[in-house]
Amino acid sequence: MTRARIQLGRLGEDLAATLLRDKGWEVIARNVTLSRGELDLIARDGDTLVFVEVKTLRTTVDGHGSAPEHAVLAVDGRKQSRIRRLAAEWLAQGRTPAGIAEFRFDVIGVEFDQAPPNCQPRLEHIEHAF
Repeated sequence: MTRARIQLGRLGEDLAATLLRDKGWEVIARNVTLSRGELDLIARDGDTLVFVEVKTLRTTVDGHGSAPEHAVLAVDGRKQSRIRRLAAEWLAQGRTPAGIAEFRFDVIGVEFDQAPPNCQPRLEHIEHAF
């Protein structure tokens, strides 16, 4: 992965974490490295623990005027299964905060039409994404 892609991904995660905090959520952990991969964000929404996958894309509209693929659509079934396994591994480590009644999986798509900082990103938050 190129340095520019890593920086774009990090910026997307920063924006996603800010979005969640602005909603009144507590961001518990970021970039959690586990044996088989990484969880982007783990947050608390009231009594719900939320595993958040952040997908950041730089999009363009092709010459025919069709819309680009949405970032959230890039979280396909294979990626969802991997995130579920990682969440189960994290939960098995006993790190769940007190007062959690349930958990869910959200996706936040972050899209840029141009290279940052020359544009405004579009964020799309899908709760209960899978």
